[in-house]
Amino acid sequence: MIRLITAERLRRLCEDTEQVRTHAREVQGRADAAYSRYVRELYAVTGRAERAEATTTEVGAILAHAMEELSAAQRELLLKDIEIRRLRRELAGESLEGRTLTVLLHYGEPHTIYASYEDAHADTTAHGMSADSVWQRCDERPASAFKWRCEAFTYNADSNGFRRVHMPAPKLVDGAA
Repeated sequence: MIRLITAERLRRLCEDTEQVRTHAREVQGRADAAYSRYVRELYAVTGRAERAEATTTEVGAILAHAMEELSAAQRELLLKDIEIRRLRRELAGESLEGRTLTVLLHYGEPHTIYASYEDAHADTTAHGMSADSVWQRCDERPASAFKWRCEAFTYNADSNGFRRVHMPAPKLVDGAA
C-alpha cells in the first residue's frame, strides 16, 4: 500500500513533531530539576547522618569516660564509708583515757593537730620545717616565744579534757609553794 503525503499533512506532522519535542524538553527539564533536588537532598541527608554518627560516637566516648569516673568515685566513696565505719567502731570501743594528741603550735597558737607524734613529725618535715625548729623541748619560755613548736596532750578523764604531757615546773610566787 502506498500512501501519498500532501504538503498540508507534512506540515501538520512537523507541527506535531515540534510540539512533542517541546513537551519532551519540558518533561526532561522537570525530570532534571527533580533529579537535582533529589541529589541535593541525598547529600544533605548523608551529611546529617554522618554528623549524627560522629556525635553519637563522641557522646558514647564521653559517657564511657563519665561511667569510669562514676565507678572510681563510687569505689572511693565505698572505701571512705568503710574507713568511717571502722573509725566509728574504734571510737565507740575505746576509752579516750591515756590517748595522746600532738599539737603543732605557731607562736603559741594551735596550727595543726595530729593523732600521733610520728604523724606530726612526718607531716612537719614533709612541709619543709626542720626537726630542730619544731621538735624543741619545752622550757620556761612561753609557747608564744617559739615560731614552731609541737606539744603532746593526753586525755584526762577527771577533767574531761586534754592536758599537756610535759608540764612546766611550777614557779614559786614570793616564797609560796
